Amino acid sequence: MLARLVAELSSRKPLESNDRERPKAAVALLLVPDPDRLLVIRRADRVGDPWSGQLALPGGRWHAEDADLMATAIRETEEETGIHLDRAWCRAQLDDLVPMTAALPPIMVRPFVFLLPEAIVPGLSNEVAHAAWLPLVSLMAEGVYRPTTIEVRGTARTVDGYHLPEGFLWGMTERILTPVLTAWQALG
Repeated sequence: MLARLVAELSSRKPLESNDRERPKAAVALLLVPDPDRLLVIRRADRVGDPWSGQLALPGGRWHAEDADLMATAIRETEEETGIHLDRAWCRAQLDDLVPMTAALPPIMVRPFVFLLPEAIVPGLSNEVAHAAWLPLVSLMAEGVYRPTTIEVRGTARTVDGYHLPEGFLWGMTERILTPVLTAWQALG
C-alpha cells in the first residue's frame, strides 16, 4: 500500500513558499513497508529550543553547504539518527509549511517523503532522545487522534494531535502527517 501512497503523493504538485526572507528547513518523512511504518523522533530537551522534547520528524535548518533542501533533510536525518538516506529513496515533496503562531521562529519547513526498502535501526544523538518506527495502523486507530489542551509558553491552547505511547504528536508535525495518513487510510 505504501507504493500506491507514494505514487499518489508524488503526483501532487507541492505548494512552495516564495518568501526569500524566511529561514529554510527540511524534514524527512521516512516510511517502510511490511508493516507500513514511519519514523518518529522525540527531540532532546534543550534550553532555547522551541521544539524541545516534542515528537517530530528528523530534520533541521538549511546550511549554505547543502545543495538543496533535500540535502538538508538527508544531512539532518543522518546527524540526528545515524540513518544515511539515499536520494533515490525520496519519492515526494510535500507542501511547504510555516508555523501558525508568532511565538515560533519565522521558518519555512519543506517535508520530503522517503520510502526505505527496510527499517534501519535509528541511533540517538544530542538532538534526539528517542526514535521509533510506528505502525501507520496504530496512528489511525480510533481515539488516537483527538484534541487536547496543552500549555504553550504559559498559555493554555487546545490543539489536535496523536496521543501515542511515545508522547503527544502535534503542531507542524501533525500538519505534515495528517494528510499523508488520511491518504494512506483511503487507499486501504
